[in-house]
Amino acid sequence: MPELPDVETTRRAIAPYVEGNTITGVVVRNAGLRRPVPAELPATLSGQRVTSLDRRGKYLLFRCVDGTLILHLGMSGNLGIVPGTRPAGKHDQLDILFADGNALRFNDPRRFGTVLWTDGNPLLHELLAKLGPEPLEAGFDDAYLFRKSHRRKVTVKKFIMDSHVLVGVGNIYASEALFRAGIRPDRPAGELSPEHYRRLVTAIREVLQSAIADGGTTIRNFRVGEEQTGYFTVQLKVYGRGGLPCPTCRAPIIMERQGGRSTYFCAHCQR
Repeated sequence: MPELPDVETTRRAIAPYVEGNTITGVVVRNAGLRRPVPAELPATLSGQRVTSLDRRGKYLLFRCVDGTLILHLGMSGNLGIVPGTRPAGKHDQLDILFADGNALRFNDPRRFGTVLWTDGNPLLHELLAKLGPEPLEAGFDDAYLFRKSHRRKVTVKKFIMDSHVLVGVGNIYASEALFRAGIRPDRPAGELSPEHYRRLVTAIREVLQSAIADGGTTIRNFRVGEEQTGYFTVQLKVYGRGGLPCPTCRAPIIMERQGGRSTYFCAHCQR
């Protein structure tokens, strides 16, 4: 699944093509996404000018003059800027056509994405209203995380992946941040000290900033602008390296299942 750095990479890649541009039409080839594409979306978007492209968690917000298009990539979705006349591929579910002749094409093989419209404050929409703070913005610090962890018995990895606590920290970056912070992923969140959370907040920020700088990393088939590429691979220390030597102490990296997800850690470096 695309994680926060991947979504931010997408936002930065397509923003120059859509900001200030006017939508001339919408082609919906398959409305059966995770949430059905509203039947009135083509009529609603036609003629709208995109004033800015923002991100909240893993949601892209195409702010227009009269409202906001909310888009989530789902499990395997990707966006690309293509010529509006380019024939659609098998999993190209939706095109947003622009006045300059280009199209924003949404490719979503598993159809878990979301494309919808709101004419109200998008941050108050039911999908976004209860999201936690952004990890790279004001409002997220060690005091906040320690306070939210009070008496929580859930594992710290699951805790920081809870979007109501904090947005954008998925499985990959949770494992990487906990390694940098020297914290075992299976420790109960409520048992960690303020010092643990100080290290963890620093690690979360560092790993996300590094991943954004490198372009993100998850699944393949990500289109940036007009190019077909893969999500860029950052230098992962533990994730996906089960059985390989820890880059710090050379002990084998352990892979366990936590809540149905693969979790990687070093039992020597993480306590």
